[in-house]
Amino acid sequence: MNHTFVHRYEIDSSRPSVGSALRDFALRVLAPAVILFGAIVGLGFLIMGPLGGLPSEESISRSLAAGRTSTMNSITAVWSHIGNTEIIIGVCVVAVALIWWRTKQWWYAVIPAIAIAMQASVFVAATTIADRKRPEVPHLDPAPPTSSYPSGHMGASTALYLTFALMAQRIETVWLRRLVTVVCAVIPLLVGYARLYRGMHHLLDVLVGMVNGIVCALLAWHYLRRRTTGGRVTEAAREAVSR
Repeated sequence: MNHTFVHRYEIDSSRPSVGSALRDFALRVLAPAVILFGAIVGLGFLIMGPLGGLPSEESISRSLAAGRTSTMNSITAVWSHIGNTEIIIGVCVVAVALIWWRTKQWWYAVIPAIAIAMQASVFVAATTIADRKRPEVPHLDPAPPTSSYPSGHMGASTALYLTFALMAQRIETVWLRRLVTVVCAVIPLLVGYARLYRGMHHLLDVLVGMVNGIVCALLAWHYLRRRTTGGRVTEAAREAVSR
């Protein structure tokens, strides 16, 4: 990923006005999110219409259901719960508060909240319109009122933990930075597998949920205009954000 994109808030740590931040948010997040919503809904109609569902998806769901064990049932229950709405919101609120306190940069601290809010908006609108049925296997989790497509658990966990992974690139200790990045990358994958294993989603539901989360995280990270042309992360910039 481009160096200036990852470190854009270190290269330019200037404080924006609330008004300019809101304008940037409308142009750089809301408008692209409408396009994302249209693409996800269109793909959903394609899956349920001309494609008529993919036989391989049902085969995967049945295979996972047939291979269930009590141990994996317990483990995947934890993994699935990580993507629950209350967990995602709770982790996000705590993270935003800690990052705001640590950096004194509200415009930077709100990025995870923007990511999951946009993911949730696209997901709720798309799942209401698409209204895809869940896999025809026993469901190990309570089925929420939303439809199977796309996966909200996968989208929310991807959006949240991808923003954390981007923020982790500020960590100066190399091994710790790599460890946090890997953990943040693995968590959504565990959530996605758990939702498949527990019969709550088809494979494409999870994959499209992941795309929704990735795009919303990147839009959130890019929501604020920053001066990064020819920029690089200087030691002074690192010291400024660590105070």
